[in-house]
Amino acid sequence: MTDSPLFYQAGPALPEVSHADGIMLWDTAGRAYLDGCSGAITCNLGHGRLDIRSAMLDQLDRVAFTYRTQFESAPALALGHALVELTVGALQKVFFVSSGSEAVESALKLARQYFVAAGEPQRRRFVSLRPSYHGSTLGALGVTGYQPLEAPFATLTQASLKVPGPDFYRHADADDDAHVDRVLAETRATLETAGPETIVAFVLEPVGGASTGGRLLGERYLKGIRALCDEFGCLLILDEVLTGVGRTGAWFAYQHYGVTPDLLVTAKGLGAGYYPVGALLARDDLVEAVMASGGFQHGHTYAGNPLACATGLAVIDAIHREQLLENTRARGKQLGTGLRALAARYHWVGQVRGLGLLWGVELVADPDTREAFPAEQNRYAQITALAREEGLLIYPRRTLDGMAGDHFLVTPPLTICADEVETLLERLGRAMARFDRALADEATAQPMEVRQS
Repeated sequence: MTDSPLFYQAGPALPEVSHADGIMLWDTAGRAYLDGCSGAITCNLGHGRLDIRSAMLDQLDRVAFTYRTQFESAPALALGHALVELTVGALQKVFFVSSGSEAVESALKLARQYFVAAGEPQRRRFVSLRPSYHGSTLGALGVTGYQPLEAPFATLTQASLKVPGPDFYRHADADDDAHVDRVLAETRATLETAGPETIVAFVLEPVGGASTGGRLLGERYLKGIRALCDEFGCLLILDEVLTGVGRTGAWFAYQHYGVTPDLLVTAKGLGAGYYPVGALLARDDLVEAVMASGGFQHGHTYAGNPLACATGLAVIDAIHREQLLENTRARGKQLGTGLRALAARYHWVGQVRGLGLLWGVELVADPDTREAFPAEQNRYAQITALAREEGLLIYPRRTLDGMAGDHFLVTPPLTICADEVETLLERLGRAMARFDRALADEATAQPMEVRQS
């Protein structure tokens, strides 16, 4: 709508949503869309669930909001205990927030305040990957490695040390193990040059999200980073805003790899799109040191409010009750097989990668050199628009530091059934066929334009 007072990112006009149910949404013109990306990888239980609605209404009938310094609430206590149990007791303390960016900010501040309390105030630097995405607030943006988002605010943020993560698609090393070893050696050299005694924490996603299109880091790398943190006395913060609460087929992605963080952040799927809620989980000794030094100097107005926590509890209960971790693993295998079958038809699909119901599809101009499409062609937007026309929502971004490369995420709700996966693949298949025809038409048109000139 041209007279809308709202503004977000630049882009084409969007349809107005009418209603949703299960994995489907409808716009006001009556057109249906299969939610193949759970909104922003958030609506993990799908739409229109009466059990979540009932839990929220029950809490609304009691009290929607209380402030954390005035009252404790049963939902907050229960959700805190539930989250600790999901880590199998590895992390014992919980601090609630309302978003992923807030969760990352909270982790950075708790980690820094821990070292101040511990008598190591010289620890003031964070380390993170390039590319990566950890949030849009200034602190979270400082550890983000995604150039277009960073550039306007470079003089305002406390930028982290950026190091490369493993790229199992593009590396030129002898094998994957040699590649990981080289990346870890480069990371060690960066830390040693900066001074290990200045490092607060290493921040990373155990499975890449929007910034890398589901790029897997692997057990060897994650254990190597854990070992470096232990050696240099810094902390490991895992960002599971996107991967947490079941998305990869485990409660948290780190549980696939046998690596335990010192601090963990999660959001998105914790509220499953029904209400904003996120959390920072931490080791109790870190929290105890901070609390003994005068308390955690941080907080948000809506942190731990009863309605948010009641929603999070209902989400976790539904995942338990409906065995959605098992469904995520089974449907993830089905989806991965289907995506690879589609990819085999087209030379411009460079790689399909993923875990559980978090899958990325990377597009390339040349499958042999793995060269990306020219950035100005915006292929990621083109295929996303075609998928929308076929009644499928996918999640596009750029792979190479936000400057080039094209990928899209396929991340449907964890509730998706086998028949619905096939419908998703059929719609994506039609979009990919149209994309392929468009590339072929461009290729045949180009020589004609050259001859005419």
